[in-house]
Amino acid sequence: MMMTFYDIAMAPPVTKTCCSPNPWKARLALNFKGVPYSTTWVSLPEIATVRRALAVPAARKFADGADFYTLPMLSDPATESILGDSFDIAAYLQTTYPGCGAGDLFPAQSQSQSQSQSQSLDYVFPGDLAMLVPLSQRREAEADSRLPLSEYARFNMHFVRRAGVASWEDFALDGRKREGLKIAFRDMLGGLATLFLRDPAGPFLLGERASYADLIVGGWLRMMCVTLPAAEWEEARGWHAGVFGRLYDALEKYMEVK
Repeated sequence: MMMTFYDIAMAPPVTKTCCSPNPWKARLALNFKGVPYSTTWVSLPEIATVRRALAVPAARKFADGADFYTLPMLSDPATESILGDSFDIAAYLQTTYPGCGAGDLFPAQSQSQSQSQSQSLDYVFPGDLAMLVPLSQRREAEADSRLPLSEYARFNMHFVRRAGVASWEDFALDGRKREGLKIAFRDMLGGLATLFLRDPAGPFLLGERASYADLIVGGWLRMMCVTLPAAEWEEARGWHAGVFGRLYDALEKYMEVK
């Protein structure tokens, strides 16, 4: 029987606009392993309901300790397994279907590779970087609670709560502040870019061989591709000698939305 993958539904057409990074990490892993699956699309306001109905506990917490329900999830009727975290899904696919698809999601490395990777990946995400979230707009005439946009407007308050800001409008970024954030983001990615540039065979961390580490970065690149203005995405593709643009292009063969 075919597996069911649960992803977050964005604006129609969902196959073009889906861009949540954690589901994309899992989708890339599914396509990498070449296992048959279909997608069930879940709107943002319905995620908690769907997840509870499948008895899958929350994989995240708000700062106050309350459950934060999100996706992806994967249901595999062949083993009667339901998983609710992108890394758990990747590990499950590799353990359960080791010989499928493009190979090992977690390939063995030489001692020198392992030492080098572990030393270089030990970094802390800077806490002073602003949180950037796509904004939803609605007109006053659409404020009727019977309309779907009102559901999303209420759901937006979850992001306000999660980020610890005063209002949804605090997420807006333009002008000099936006340019400053882009520069800070570009510079922050410098250490990560160095890892991808270390093997001239590229474009992956292990040279010509893709692994789940590449798919993790690919999930975030997919979000940037879909949500950033086209000019800013092209700019980001070119950062650090074009390393992230080359990685994205190499991963496109695993980006089919089924």
